[in-house]
Amino acid sequence: MNIKSQKDFFAGLMFSVVGGAFAIGATNYTIGSGARMGPGYFPLILGIVLALMGALVMFRALIVETADGEKIGRWAWRQVFFILVANLVFGVALGGLPSIGIPPMGLILGIYALVIIASKAGNEFHWPSVLMLGTVLAVGSYFAFIYALKLIMPVWPTFITG
Repeated sequence: MNIKSQKDFFAGLMFSVVGGAFAIGATNYTIGSGARMGPGYFPLILGIVLALMGALVMFRALIVETADGEKIGRWAWRQVFFILVANLVFGVALGGLPSIGIPPMGLILGIYALVIIASKAGNEFHWPSVLMLGTVLAVGSYFAFIYALKLIMPVWPTFITG
């Protein structure tokens, strides 16, 4: 069978692998039922849906003809680096690394760090736009996670709040 769209085929393959991994990982938790969902229910269903969508995209890439085969281009290493580093810094800022003495910096500073670092992945970087986006995301996250869902997580750095 001939691959008619490399981009779609490998994107679908990635979705199927990630979805399958999440579905398999979810089986380590209690699944429950639709009426009494356990902690593994949502990741299992989400993983299955993602894997099925990936399979559909792969199947479509084998069937639908494209003009040039939609070859895969070069990797955008700079963008991959900044997006991965931004997520890593957010996780460290949110929870800290007590084993090496880094205290939690909280949700607000973590979001600003995430937005600033991830914005470096793009071709244009404008401080006013980046800071406005960080502010909107920080306020929205505060209201969604702290106020509405009542999650307990550090909002500000521990050296400020004590």
